Amino acid sequence: MHERIPRAYDDLGSEMRPGRVTVIHGPRQAGKTQMVEHFLAGVSWRTLRAVGDDIFVRNLLAGQNRSEILSWAEGYEAIFIDEAQRIPDVGWALKILIDARPDLRIIATGSSSFQLSGVLGEPLTGRQTPLILNTVSVRELSAVMNEFELRAVLDNMLTYGMYPEVRMADSSLQQREIARELAASYLLKDVLQLERIKSAKALTDLLVLLALQVGSLVSVNELAQQVGLDAKTVSRYLDLLEKAFVVLNLRGFSRNLRSEVTRNGKWYFYDVGIRNALLNNFNLPNSRGDIGAIWENFLVVERMKALNYASAPAALRFWRTWERQEIDLIEDRDGVLHTFEFKWNPRSRAKLPSIFLDTYPGASFEVITPENFMAFVQGP
Repeated sequence: MHERIPRAYDDLGSEMRPGRVTVIHGPRQAGKTQMVEHFLAGVSWRTLRAVGDDIFVRNLLAGQNRSEILSWAEGYEAIFIDEAQRIPDVGWALKILIDARPDLRIIATGSSSFQLSGVLGEPLTGRQTPLILNTVSVRELSAVMNEFELRAVLDNMLTYGMYPEVRMADSSLQQREIARELAASYLLKDVLQLERIKSAKALTDLLVLLALQVGSLVSVNELAQQVGLDAKTVSRYLDLLEKAFVVLNLRGFSRNLRSEVTRNGKWYFYDVGIRNALLNNFNLPNSRGDIGAIWENFLVVERMKALNYASAPAALRFWRTWERQEIDLIEDRDGVLHTFEFKWNPRSRAKLPSIFLDTYPGASFEVITPENFMAFVQGP
């Protein structure tokens, strides 16, 4: 595929508000910079571009000298700061700008929600519009591919993932190498740069263990024993991995029953191609024993993207009892429960557990298979 893939926030102008900073979070290499540049190319604003790695920019904005910052921005209608999390206390510099220039349009991007929210923090409380741009979604691909074409590349998406560079690659060999490079370098770079992360091996071992347990209940204590770290350190690593958009945690749903499991969560990868790269397994779906876990991971993340881009907020949970009755995904949207079971084999049967129906009457139920997944990943 060589045609540019339209992204969810290509029309950034509709998201921008006077006196506010548009903040775009998302995984490294997910296409944030390219999306912003595509948008800016279509407007007539005189734009000042800056990168958080630039020493001059970093010193200027971190210095918080009001006259110097305003002089730097003079004559510009918009400012785009890429990798803003690398600038210490950048939030205070941006506050200076929007206080003095409420007409100024400011866009800041960053690949770690932990760092970016930390440096923006208090100065921009109530004065930022946060957006999350994830890896490419099926919803976005549907703008350049019809349903027949999307179904034809489903196996490829489940094998190599949804990073923009992967989806634009010319061959499966290129896709494999890109996924490996992302897993080996880009994704861990942010996490290893965060404070007190000393062992790349321990972090990689932890990710491999999570990759092997996708869709299963995961105990932090058991993970700690397997990687040779204490549970507190593993919990911190997991938190950082989630904030760096590497893994996603799903918690158990419970309102009424004592038998509902909530202590241990499930972990998924933001991109199944990265998960497969960590395991060095790029076999196609029908020739691998873990396709059920990959299918579940893919659908959970694609649904999360679709809900986000459709501005349809929902609390996502799984449900399980100590008697091992379970539901793969529950969406709590405005108090209404929508439940889903994921099956790779379209002939597999599933039904809502009777105890769940009795406890939560009115919940909807749907089985998602390769035959009917398109509507599910497009959003409600």
